[in-house]
Parts: sequence; C-alpha cells; structure tokens
Amino acid sequence: CLWTLAAILKETLKDALVPRAGVLKKLLAPLDAVLEGFYNAILLHHFDSHHYTSPYSEATNNLISFIDLLEALLASRIELELPLRCQRILFLKVSYVLNLISSSIPYVIKRKLILLLKKCVLYKSREDAQSGSLILQTPSLCEDLLALSNAILQVVNLTWLNQIPLSGKSSYFGSSEAAPGDDSQGDSDQTVLRALSLVVLKALEFKIHNSATEAEIK
Repeated sequence: CLWTLAAILKETLKDALVPRAGVLKKLLAPLDAVLEGFYNAILLHHFDSHHYTSPYSEATNNLISFIDLLEALLASRIELELPLRCQRILFLKVSYVLNLISSSIPYVIKRKLILLLKKCVLYKSREDAQSGSLILQTPSLCEDLLALSNAILQVVNLTWLNQIPLSGKSSYFGSSEAAPGDDSQGDSDQTVLRALSLVVLKALEFKIHNSATEAEIK
C-alpha cells in the first residue's frame, strides 16, 4: 500500500496534462489523518529489535517504503498553496526521524533519512523559488522550517552527531562484508558527511535569520 501510494504521487507529479493540485488534494485529503497516524506509529516503533538487524528483512523493506512515501509527499507539497498536514509532518515532527537516525537500524536506512533531511532544509515553495529571495514568503513553510531547524540544533547541541556512523561496511556483490585483506571499509561516506554538514549549516542559517534577539543568535 505504501509503495503504491508513493508510485501514484510520483506519476502524478510527472504528468504535465493533469491539474496536479486538484488530483493531489483529492488523493491525499481523505488520507491526511491516516498518514499522520502512520508516521507516529511507524517512526515511534522500537527499532532496536532483531527484526531490523538485516538490511534485507521485511521490516526494513517496509520502513524504506515509508521513507520513499515521505519523499514523495515532500515533492508533492509544491503543488498545493496550502499544504496538508501529511505534507508538513516531516518538518513538524522531525524529532522522530532524528531519533531513528541515531538508533541501531541498518546504515542504508540512516543514509536515506539523512538525504531526506537534506531535501527538507533545501526545500522552497514555488513562490520562494521564483522570487529568489532568502526570506520565505510562505508562512506555513517558514513555520515548518523553523520547527525543523530548532529540532536539529537541539540534538546537535547534545551528542547526536557523535552517534551517527559515516560508513556502512563496504558493499560487494552478494555481501556486505569486506574481501579478505581489504581495509577500504574504514573510508567515510562523503555523501552523508556533506549532507549532514549542510543540514546543520542550513538549520543554523535559518535560525539566525529568524531569531528575534542577539542572545538567541549567540
């Protein structure tokens, strides 16, 4: 079901001939509360259990399908003038994602979530993208990015970054174990390193632009 919904969203966004805003509203409005319930239930789940130790388990695949859906919901947000709750939930409750990244789930999921966070901090509404202004014109997006930035800076100020590995084991055909005598698995994942750095910097930038007092900025 998650995969099907994500696929429909992606195909709708590709179709230039349909009134996308109307189609998306018709599709997502009845599911708005359901999708928020899914978000709470799925991401608050106890991920340290043995079901998530393998990157190939059914539980892991279900989680990856849900992350793909979150990505499609984020991409679909630009089509609606007033975004639905299910398109804002990733910003407003990003602490669930941050906790998940620092849990013991497989590296492949951590990586997907970090790259999704990067898309969130770089997200712009159509109006903001067209205006090219650094100051956001859309109140709901401004509110969402401030919530996202606050949550990110809060965990970064603690020990969150120290809990995130910058590499999985080196991948080989049919195996995630390194070949004998190969020590390349010590290499860090530069894509994740860059994405994490950008997430922190953009959160800091947005917080500074929207801080009322000098004390807050410091």
